[in-house]
Amino acid sequence: MNGVRWAVAVVILMIAGVVAIWPRSDPAPTPVEAAQSGQDLRQARAEAGLPSCERGSDGPADLSGITAECLADGDPVDVAAALNGPVLVNVWATWCEPCRTELPVLSQYAREPGAMRVVTLGVESRPADALELFTALKVRLPGLLDESGKVKRKLHPAALPSSYLVAADGSLTLIRNPPVFRSVDEVRQAVARG
Repeated sequence: MNGVRWAVAVVILMIAGVVAIWPRSDPAPTPVEAAQSGQDLRQARAEAGLPSCERGSDGPADLSGITAECLADGDPVDVAAALNGPVLVNVWATWCEPCRTELPVLSQYAREPGAMRVVTLGVESRPADALELFTALKVRLPGLLDESGKVKRKLHPAALPSSYLVAADGSLTLIRNPPVFRSVDEVRQAVARG
């Protein structure tokens, strides 16, 4: 009799374990939830006041055909077209503490006369969180959001933040020194080194 009880207990625990780890999908939002979410993002986009994403012609060939969300309006954008060079691209995430230091420096650099165009590329982050971060940091840079991870997989950043220079011919160069921009002068020097 004890053996049967143990067997029943083991079966119950196994079923509970399977139920606990069984993949679940989130239920589709109701029309009201979707409308509220869209409204919240419209408001967040207005508060962030980000410039529109460029939709040029040529950019990094490796990124052609991959889309990302433009943080300014939520529209899908061909990444290669948005990164037509010359441009400084900064890859960041909302959870990345050094990114919080670097983004305002890049925003300050971009406001200088003669500065290279700067575009941000958020990864592993949600649109609402990205917009909230930009608003809090008072960063006003064009931003793409790579929720799918396709751009990140192509760029292979070893760490975050990572910055790249995109030349007029579409070639990409990782900026290794410094790994994190802490001053506008560091950004200027990195751009000058090309």
